[in-house]
Amino acid sequence: MLDFLKDNIWVIIIVLNYALAISAASTILLKNINPTKTLSYILVLVVFPFLGLIVYYFFGQEYRKNKIFNRKNVLNEKIVQKLGKDFELSESQLHKLDDFLDEKIKLVNLLNNNKNTPVTLHNELQIIKNAKDKFDLLFEDLKHAKHHIHLEYYILKDDNIGTELINILCDKASEGIKVRLSFDDVGSKISSKTKRRMTKSGVEFYAFMPVLFPSFTGKMNYRNHRKIAIIDGKVGYVGGINVSDNYVNYKNGDSYWRDTHLRIVGEALKPLQVHFLLTWDFVSNSSCKISSELFPDVAVDSINAVQIAASGPDTDWANIMEAIFVAINTAEDYVYVTTPYFIPNDEIITSLQIAAKSGLDVRLLIPKTSDSWTAKHATNSYLERLLEAQVKVYRYTKGFIHAKTMVVDDLFSTIGTANLDYRSFNINFEINALIYNKKTSIELKNIFLEDLNDSEELTLETWQQRTKFSKLKESYCRLWSPLL
Repeated sequence: MLDFLKDNIWVIIIVLNYALAISAASTILLKNINPTKTLSYILVLVVFPFLGLIVYYFFGQEYRKNKIFNRKNVLNEKIVQKLGKDFELSESQLHKLDDFLDEKIKLVNLLNNNKNTPVTLHNELQIIKNAKDKFDLLFEDLKHAKHHIHLEYYILKDDNIGTELINILCDKASEGIKVRLSFDDVGSKISSKTKRRMTKSGVEFYAFMPVLFPSFTGKMNYRNHRKIAIIDGKVGYVGGINVSDNYVNYKNGDSYWRDTHLRIVGEALKPLQVHFLLTWDFVSNSSCKISSELFPDVAVDSINAVQIAASGPDTDWANIMEAIFVAINTAEDYVYVTTPYFIPNDEIITSLQIAAKSGLDVRLLIPKTSDSWTAKHATNSYLERLLEAQVKVYRYTKGFIHAKTMVVDDLFSTIGTANLDYRSFNINFEINALIYNKKTSIELKNIFLEDLNDSEELTLETWQQRTKFSKLKESYCRLWSPLL
């Protein structure tokens, strides 16, 4: 028997691989997911022995359906349950909002059906262009913290800007301020020395879904891509800017990094706080005491309607993708989108094409130089279809544009962490602020138009003349696009 096993070890392994592959393929088919994605998984399982199973293990698990991210402790708290009732709008408020938004009231109703996404009215908003301005504001707010500091980041490094942040956190924790910090284990890089210092100072911190070899894991996990900062439940930040020197533009030239963030004061901080606590409950694996001090009332007179939309394997629906889809489909004048990674699903690319062919001004801004070879060429594979539909496509040439924004009709805009790609729609934990406000939307539109001054516009005729080798690279990377 041992001799037989020894002589036929590779045959046995191959047979075992395909037995598991057939089982995995059957599971994928029964999920009835997107046919393109289904075929991509099955193709990988069949063509790439062993590797296909690894890819399926990391990418093929549908965590949203499996419900392995159980975060009920926070939602069951009476204080949190009361918040939902507090944000229920009266008929007169809904009528005023309906008159202002017209067709875009569908967005409010879509997300209002999710109890964790109430629309809030009383907010002050500040759009922040680039990391230096963000950290100047954030550090000042952190230094004035009186009760708690909550931070949640995909990338946190103890380089120059990261050390400056951690110094403030340690100082505030030493003063008795409650400091809670969550960072993604793959995206972040913090030395043991820094971790010991934070522990000694009283900073509570946890890595999101720790992995054994984060440097080799790359993106082959369900990662927390959110960037959240909350100070005393009164001031909050959300957007595309992580904590790393790459974002701060210490150097000039090709290293220039363009990004967008949002500072919020007002009612929208309460749902933002809920989403932070949901993550904290998961990473700390312990019940966090929910007190009213985490949800203080903030006196804001101005009316700026905001919804905080979160999505990920822990949500029943792809909230952010659905919101973007409805926003495009209800557009009447224009749609301006900025994203560093454009690897859309069929719903989004079709809605952009239809909007452009219907006569709307549809513009897409992406980087010319990307930080991901595969994402860049996968993105390029979609551009010809857009150009044929008269979507205006621009590539940012000043550096790398990492902003994740969209503005529609001077009425609706969104700033957050979600890219227009499969990973943000289906795999990563993301969070966006959805804004229903003319002033903010026009400001974001003007920023978009300013960025076009540092961009090149593609034309269909020129784009079609790219080399066959470029098209081959695009096709290869696009084959993997549902899995990226």
